[in-house]
Amino acid sequence: MPLIYGGIFDFDAKFERLRTVNASLEDPTVWNDPKRAQELGKEKKLLDGVVVTLTDLQSNLADNTELFEMSRDDNDEAGLITIEEDAARLEEIVKGLEFRRMFNNPADPLNCFVDIQAGAGGTEACDWASMLLRQYLRYCERKGFKTEIEDETAGDTAGIKGASFKVEGEYAFGLLRTETGVHRLVRKSPFDSSGGRHTSFASVFVYPEIDDSIEIEINPSDVRVDTFRASGAGGQHINKTDSAVRLTHIPTGIVVQCQDGRSQHSNRDVAWKRLRSRLYDFELRKQQEAQQKLEDTKTDVGWGHQIRSYVLDNSRIKDLRTNFETSATQKVLDGDLDPFIEASLKQGV
Repeated sequence: MPLIYGGIFDFDAKFERLRTVNASLEDPTVWNDPKRAQELGKEKKLLDGVVVTLTDLQSNLADNTELFEMSRDDNDEAGLITIEEDAARLEEIVKGLEFRRMFNNPADPLNCFVDIQAGAGGTEACDWASMLLRQYLRYCERKGFKTEIEDETAGDTAGIKGASFKVEGEYAFGLLRTETGVHRLVRKSPFDSSGGRHTSFASVFVYPEIDDSIEIEINPSDVRVDTFRASGAGGQHINKTDSAVRLTHIPTGIVVQCQDGRSQHSNRDVAWKRLRSRLYDFELRKQQEAQQKLEDTKTDVGWGHQIRSYVLDNSRIKDLRTNFETSATQKVLDGDLDPFIEASLKQGV
């Protein structure tokens, strides 16, 4: 019997590639190159996710079909109930496979970085940016992803002006990439004694952590390197040296910085890695925009560039691209983003 979804998931090609990868990993000499061994291990995990899952699914379906016929012939009601329960479990596996096939971007399986920047709205926007940071950290926690805040700048009164964090986990970029854009908040302000209604904006930018298998050439003369003192709350731990590093890629205008490391050397290494990832993402998005004839202006953090609207006093959060909306505002702010992300992926956002 042919494997279900074989064509959709290119099962035959993945099966043969998995055999090749397994053979390479069984060769003791592969560990002479730890980097190559690690890459093969990652590839094996991704291939197993399709090949082993489909093989097990086919075997389970065949077993359940046989058990169903036996239980039906014997009028075994308990057996039929057991088969029904197992069928529901298999259905969830199929849904998971169908969801995974929407990850068609070559960078989807990679780890990623998330940048959050407060936009128009002053203190309100800084507070909104901190709410978004909490939301995404909670989402990553739900997914079992590892997160590490690499850069964070506090707001003058409350919240944050901006933050960057790294996300490590299977298909981290694929899941989070559709969150890139401007997020709009409408609420009765806790900072306004009159209880007035305020609108705030914050931008989210998600880009993949590229590995050494993807070559990105950067001309050092195209990059301006600035060092400065890392910001902090003061006191005995305040940074007294120029350990923070900012890199500006002059041709594209891309700016990255890192200030959370203890030394300028470590901050510089992190900043260069992030710049390589940003440039890879820049080229990828440029190609996609050319193919899809997207509008050129996508940078202003304000009206006209929103992807999602959070209207808290009306208990409504709506994605302006997919039209998916929910009234469960607190659940979303606590990291329940799956419905929005699934809707975006299904519509190819």
